[in-house]
Amino acid sequence: METISLSPNKDLLAAFVERYRSALAPSKNPYIQHFFRLPGATVSIYHSGKVVLQGEQASEFAAFFGYKMEKSSPNTEQNLPLMGSDEVGNGSYFGGLAVVASLVTPKEHGWLRELGVGDSKTLTDAKIRQLAPLLKESIPHQALLLTPQKYNEVIASGYNAVSVKVALHNQALYLLLQQGAQPEKIVIDAFTSVGNYQKYLKKEKNQFSNPITLEEKAEGKYLAVAVSSIIARALFLENLEKLGKELGMTLPSGAGSKSDQIAASILKRYGRDMLAHVAKLHFKNTEKAEKIAKGKL
Repeated sequence: METISLSPNKDLLAAFVERYRSALAPSKNPYIQHFFRLPGATVSIYHSGKVVLQGEQASEFAAFFGYKMEKSSPNTEQNLPLMGSDEVGNGSYFGGLAVVASLVTPKEHGWLRELGVGDSKTLTDAKIRQLAPLLKESIPHQALLLTPQKYNEVIASGYNAVSVKVALHNQALYLLLQQGAQPEKIVIDAFTSVGNYQKYLKKEKNQFSNPITLEEKAEGKYLAVAVSSIIARALFLENLEKLGKELGMTLPSGAGSKSDQIAASILKRYGRDMLAHVAKLHFKNTEKAEKIAKGKL
């Protein structure tokens, strides 16, 4: 297990807390001000300002503070025209599901690295909003957004959380290929096994012959996937903000207890139809929110 200790400035600490607020967890250590349980890592922020990151993905979240992991050799697998896709919103109760496929060639690598392109989970929302328009203007891509309302309809029709993502990734890649993209390799940030992906893919209408690779943590290895991750994150944030404005409230990302409380408030004020307009109803948050709204929790 990797352990990284850092002492970032107060602005970065505040930005990190805000970015990952939904992942806050209790800690019995009196010296810890904030404790986070994140995918593949825990992050402890001490009252002194020291930050300790532990876990297999510690270095990925440490990148938020400017930490750069030493690499023994460059990734030569992306030194070719490469299409990569990623999704954002799958773990958030509120907001839609965004999937983006992008085509990056070696000639863009230097420019993308200068911009600071990387895994969207390691970037602040402000940085995401700054980068996304530049990437959308310069990089061939295909973005898809499944709104919460449509997401609920698709789930009700027989899809599940995995098959929905398979359908969206396949469609984004298919449409980008239809636009004339000619990749030598296609990488999807793995969210399921290859066997599972192929099983659900057989049910999709739009097929293509290009082989695909499902690879874990691909957003940190391939610039094409990182670009898709950033554009998808921006699209998700825009949708979350739009839905919040329709309700006159701020909708959180993630699926923590704050989401339960806000969902309960929406149920009491507007009813289940409105909740279906802004949230993914098959999450356990819906059941909790219903109990809170009825005073049973």
